[in-house]
Amino acid sequence: MSFEYTTEVAVRYADVDTYGHVNNAVYATYIEEARIDYLRDVVTDGETLLADDESGTGIVIANLELDFERPVRLRDSVTVAVRVPRLGGKSFPMEYEVRSDGAVAATGETTIVAYDRAEGAARPIPDDWREAITAFEGL
Repeated sequence: MSFEYTTEVAVRYADVDTYGHVNNAVYATYIEEARIDYLRDVVTDGETLLADDESGTGIVIANLELDFERPVRLRDSVTVAVRVPRLGGKSFPMEYEVRSDGAVAATGETTIVAYDRAEGAARPIPDDWREAITAFEGL
């Protein structure tokens, strides 16, 4: 399965540690930015899913894994590729490749859970999300 979605992420001066490369904790922020872009562009208009009110359906991250391959430096160009390989009932994984100047610098995976804000609990993945992801990913 290939990565059909990519987004660019800016490396900021504050991301770099005393060794001259991006601190490992910052990679989680890079994949977060990519996840939000994917959800906004593929799943919804972004206004409903990413709203900060207490109604509707949102997401929570149940798990986060990162594996580091090579360092990213301040002047590197960073792109994050995102894909959803399958859908569950209430959750789905998102897989990531953080690419630095075309080479894979890190890989990662998060488990996304659909979340009913009013109930404060997990809920089934909404049908429109399921249809959008299925169509985009060819599932």
